Amino acid sequence: MRRRTGCARAHAASHGRPDRVNRTAFNSWRRAIVGGAAAALLAASCPVSRAATVDVVALPAPRQTGGMPLMDALHARQSIREFSDRSLPPQMLSDLLWAAFGINRPAIDHRTAPSTMNMQEIDVYVARTDGLFLYAPKSHELRRMAGDDVRPQTGGKPELQAAAVVLIFVADLSRMTKAKPADRDFYAAIDTGFISQNVYLFAASAGLATVVHELDRAPLVRAMKLRPDQRITIVQSVGYPKR
Repeated sequence: MRRRTGCARAHAASHGRPDRVNRTAFNSWRRAIVGGAAAALLAASCPVSRAATVDVVALPAPRQTGGMPLMDALHARQSIREFSDRSLPPQMLSDLLWAAFGINRPAIDHRTAPSTMNMQEIDVYVARTDGLFLYAPKSHELRRMAGDDVRPQTGGKPELQAAAVVLIFVADLSRMTKAKPADRDFYAAIDTGFISQNVYLFAASAGLATVVHELDRAPLVRAMKLRPDQRITIVQSVGYPKR
C-alpha cells in the first residue's frame, strides 16, 4: 500500500488515532479540532477526492508453476459465455494477467506471449466494477485509469458484460515504428491473438470461463479516453462460470 500523506496522518489524528504522528503535532491538531474546526481545516488542505483515490493496486506475486498439464488445458479449452457474479480473488487476477502478457524473462523484459519485432504494442486494460485499470507488467500492478465501470460499453450480450473482468486489448500504434504503416493493424491483431490464447489456456487450467467477443468500439474509445493512435483490437470476458 502507499505511504500515508501528511493529510492522511492529520485526518487520523483528528479522529483520535495518532498513527505514529509526532506528539507535539498531534496535540496541535487536537486543539485545532475544538468547535468543529477540523472539518474546515481538512477540507482546505486535503481535497477529499484526491485522498480517496487509489491510483495503484498492487498484485500478489504471480504463481509461475503448477496448473494443468498443457495437453489437458488444450483439451479443456473452450468459449464459455455465462458467468457468475463472483469476483476474482487478487491471486487469481494476478496469475491471469501474468499468464496473459506478463514478463517471464525479467533480464530482457520478454513476455509470456510473442510480439512482432518485439514492439510490445498491446496494452491490457482491466474493466471491473470498481473502475478501469491498466496492467503494468514490469511492476506487476494495476494502474487506475478511470473510476467508472466501463463494462457496459464493452459490447456483447449483458451476461458478457457482467463477467468479473473484461480484458480490453489496445494497440498503441506509436510503438510500432519498426512496422510499415499498412501492416500495423495486421500485426496488432496477430499479437492480440497470442495473448488471448494465453488467457484461454489459463482459464481452462484454473477453472474459469472466458470468451472473446466483438463490440462497437466507438463508445468504449470515448469511455476510455483513448488517443487517436490507440486502437481497441478486441475484448475478452473472464470470470467464474455460472453454475
